[in-house]
Amino acid sequence: MSLPRKHLFSIPEGVIYLDGNSLGVLPAAARERAAQVIGDEWGQQLIRAWNTADWMSLPQRVGDRIAGLIGAPKGSVATGDTLSIKVFQALAAALDMRPDRKVVLSDNGNFPTDLYMAQGLARLIDKGHEIRTPAPEDVPDAIDDSVAVVMLTHVDYRTGRLHDMAAITRAAHDAGAVMIWDLAHSAGALPLDIAGSQAEFAVGCTYKYLNGGPGAPAFIYARPDIVEDLAPALCGWMGHDAPFAMELGYRPAMSTERLRVGTPPIIQLSILDTALDVWDGVSMEELRQASIGLSELFIAEVEKRCPGLRLASPRDPAARGSQVSFAFDQGYAAMQALIERGVIGDFRAPDIMRFGFTPLYLDKADVRAAADHIEAVISQEIWRDPKYQVKSRVT
Repeated sequence: MSLPRKHLFSIPEGVIYLDGNSLGVLPAAARERAAQVIGDEWGQQLIRAWNTADWMSLPQRVGDRIAGLIGAPKGSVATGDTLSIKVFQALAAALDMRPDRKVVLSDNGNFPTDLYMAQGLARLIDKGHEIRTPAPEDVPDAIDDSVAVVMLTHVDYRTGRLHDMAAITRAAHDAGAVMIWDLAHSAGALPLDIAGSQAEFAVGCTYKYLNGGPGAPAFIYARPDIVEDLAPALCGWMGHDAPFAMELGYRPAMSTERLRVGTPPIIQLSILDTALDVWDGVSMEELRQASIGLSELFIAEVEKRCPGLRLASPRDPAARGSQVSFAFDQGYAAMQALIERGVIGDFRAPDIMRFGFTPLYLDKADVRAAADHIEAVISQEIWRDPKYQVKSRVT
């Protein structure tokens, strides 16, 4: 099936949605699926639905579907909990694999929660670990034999800058370090080969390009050959080899399922399961080419019309993910003006206007129309209206 697939999504009339890199659009079938789970499975079957509706296997089934989108084998991806929890799990396991090393290497463009989790874990275990955050482009030169773990977000959340997964993973392994990739801005945005990279761990969320809905459960990948040696830091009953044996001692599952913690969020997982249907038959290579085409058109149109905006993303499309960011001193106010006009992107401090490109439901006509609105907001200085200066809690 060709792109885009707008008919599969519920997009409000008059909206050009350029924020799928932050929260994906509602797939039309997900509304019906949520109603079915709530009204029939929970409402009528009650607790029996763990068996009759097969809720118990839902996390594994969804994990296998995500695995297919990130280039991982079946059985290697566990779902549930939040991305922050999955970062914690991966990092704790990775540090346990390198007990003689004390450096966690990230970069200063990493998403803050990843760094917060690293800082919190370092305080918790209190073994003198250090977190280093060089500039993204300096990461390869910072990898040495003092590094226990390299933990990076594949696509920079602010600028869309793309790390070279294969090269950095290889450098980490050459130095004897463990590799963790955060795929929050990559999964569903570009082709991935996490298995081919040989990275030990990958984590990600599902509410961005995978359209799982706000708060949708996260995922964690562990390389199959290391799973049975992993000692989970968070030993939850759903990671036990036999949860309903109710044993007092923890005995981890003999698969990536040992990285599950609590009871799975069935309603959210069911919505995500249905949301993943929109990917059936999609070529990630085709999607990537469509994404590049849309973002290149967007850059050309905006730069032609609004010379006061500065491209903050890499110029080379091969060096960025599926988003384009422009810097503008009044970026927050300008974005609020755009949102009121139906062009929805978002803002990241101090001056970044972010626009995500999701070829599943965007086309070139959307891009040109968005550029028309951006030109009006900037050239007519519509952003100066005081109502656009009022800061909301979420930007």
